[in-house]
Amino acid sequence: DVDEQMSGIQDKNSSYFVEWIPNNIKTAVCDIPPRGLKLSGTFISNSTSIQSLFNRMLEQFTAMYKRKAFLHWYTSEGMDELEFSEAAGNTADLVSEYQQYQEAGVHSDDEYSYHEDDLDADVEADMD
Repeated sequence: DVDEQMSGIQDKNSSYFVEWIPNNIKTAVCDIPPRGLKLSGTFISNSTSIQSLFNRMLEQFTAMYKRKAFLHWYTSEGMDELEFSEAAGNTADLVSEYQQYQEAGVHSDDEYSYHEDDLDADVEADMD
């Protein structure tokens, strides 16, 4: 039921979602909600704002890798040091790709006037 509602919201507000990220909404419902509520849920949307998290993680990883902090735990289990460099490179590529999509979105923002309050109101109305 929740997935159907979220799909309906996405269809209704399709102008706010990009085509190049087709499955950009995930939901989860917890059978045991917080005290006083009937239901608990989590909503995650794949957007370019996640790049800041990946970027921060990459900076922290790079700082630790330069000092070789905790590296011995992984190499003693059979990992090669090159795997760490490859992971850092893959993360940097991911951040660059999100940055590219964000810049593409900035150029097309003139077509749509996005108001987060409008989308929130639609979510609340559809959930009732």
